[in-house]
Parts: sequence; structure tokens; C-alpha cells
Amino acid sequence: MTETINNIADVIGWEAIRTVVGLVGVLVVVVLNALILTWAERKVSGHIQRRIGPKEVGPFGLLQPIADTVKLLAKELLTPQNVERPLYYLAPVIIFIPVLVSFVVIPFDARLQVKDINVGILVILAFSSLSVLSILIAGWGSNNKYSLIGAVRSIAQNIAYEIPLLLSLLSVVLMTNSLSLRDIVEAQKGGGWYVFFQPVAFLVFFIAGVAETNRTPFDLPEAESELVAGFHTEYSGMRFALFFLAEYTNVFILCAMTTTFFLGGYHGPFLPGIIWFFAKTYLLVFVILWFRWTFPRVRFDQLLNFSWKLLIPVSFLNLIITGGLLKL
Repeated sequence: MTETINNIADVIGWEAIRTVVGLVGVLVVVVLNALILTWAERKVSGHIQRRIGPKEVGPFGLLQPIADTVKLLAKELLTPQNVERPLYYLAPVIIFIPVLVSFVVIPFDARLQVKDINVGILVILAFSSLSVLSILIAGWGSNNKYSLIGAVRSIAQNIAYEIPLLLSLLSVVLMTNSLSLRDIVEAQKGGGWYVFFQPVAFLVFFIAGVAETNRTPFDLPEAESELVAGFHTEYSGMRFALFFLAEYTNVFILCAMTTTFFLGGYHGPFLPGIIWFFAKTYLLVFVILWFRWTFPRVRFDQLLNFSWKLLIPVSFLNLIITGGLLKL
């Protein structure tokens, strides 16, 4: 049996096998994470609003996400009459690509990373722009005024918040002198987390990341009270589920990146690294869920002014100070 495996590996290549196994593992994590977060979203909102949350389907409502999945799979895929069909069909597929690519370069543990790329930060930032492209395609192709307004809002919002997000990461890159996520985590070994050295960059990155993932109070592209459901108004069934899945996975990726850059990644005492990584990540996920039921949605002009007039100048100043101190 071992000889057969070695022969297959010699033909295909160990690196290719490792990549395939890693991608399968990524898909499993994506699905399980979406199930966990849909349950957690309802439970957190229930307790914040002094309700119980889901409790009928399974103990503590744990089977509610599975029931929702079955419902979405069983729903008919309705296609409105006058949509731009190629764009309409393509948008849910494109939005899922950055999710898979981002997971490939994130180090979950010292020995658990699909691929350590020396420019891992650039890979994540480059592919994350596809999410906005997908929202634009969905809004334009749906032939719906609410969807189009949501798509336009998403473009303006992404341009505004991508800048402080990138500038805040540059402060960490200057300190680490590397674009590899593994190098950044290893530089924080021994408790020297960058959140203590770069608290301003941490706050700017996390706030800008919440805006990038279209979460409350920055969920203007899909504002239900104004735009019905924004860019995915005309989507149903599994097409809607792909947008839903991508949103929750992007929330996880944001928190995983925050953990990697500012909270020491998988480093921690006593427990295995992967447990520390997921504990830190899901603590930040809880904070984002908490935001939704605490802060009201801002106006669109407030959304843009907050970035251009506050976050960008602050992140620029922080970057200049960091560079000056390192030079001295």
C-alpha cells in the first residue's frame, strides 16, 4: 500500500497532492465555518435582544443551520426575465474565488498551511478585490434599481476603505520586513504581539475590514431597510446561498488576518497552536456579531467621510511615525 502511494506521488508530485488535500480541507473549513456562524449570529442576536434564539431544531438549535441549508438547496432557482444572464450567473461564482485563495496562505499552525508564499499579503489583497467585482456584476446584471444602487455603493465603499486597510498592514510589514504571513507570525513569538506595538494600526485595520466585509454598521450595499436586499435582491436558492457563504467566510478571513498580523497567530502557552488560532479568531468574530446588534447603520456620506477624513489620515500618520522610529 505504501509503495503504491509512493508511486502515485512520484507521478503526480508530493506538492500537487499536498495542494489538493489542502484545498479539500479548505472547503470543509468553509462549510463548517458558515454553519457555525449562522447559528452563532442567531444566538448572539437573541441574547443581546433578551431572546433565546433558535432552540427547536436540535439541542440549543444546533441543527438549525442544517435545516437552513436543506431549505436553500430545495428552493427553486428563479431567474428574472430581463436580467443580463451571463453576468447574473457569473457573479455568485466569482465571489467565492477569493475565499478559497485567501485560505491557502493563512497559517493555522506552525505545520498547518496549504502554501507559504513569500508575498502572501499581496495574494489576499489582490484576490479580495474580486469580491467587489462580483457585487458590481450582480448589481448590474440583475436589472434592478435597488441592486444597481447597492453595487455602486459597494464600489465607493471599497475604494475608500481599501486604502486605510492597506496602510495599516504596511506598518506591520515595515516592522517585520517580510510579506510572508508565516514570517509575520513568527516575528511575534514570545508574546511580542503587534497589537501592543501598533494599536492604532490594529483598530484601523479591524474597522476597515468590517467595512470591506459589508457588515453592520457599514452594510450599505445591502441595506434591507433602504434597498430590499441590495445587490442580491434578485437571487434565490443556492445562488443566494453562495453570497451568504462568502460573506460569513470573509468575516472569518478578516478575523484570521487580524489574528495573524496583530495577535500572534497560532502562538500561545500550553495549548496547541491551532486551538489558539481559532480561539483568537472566533473571539474577533464574536465582536463583529456584537457590532451588528449594537451600532445603527450609518448614512452613506458618513461612511465615506469616516474613511477619507479620519481613517486614511490616521493610518498615514501612523505609517510615517513607524517608519521614522524604525529608521532612528
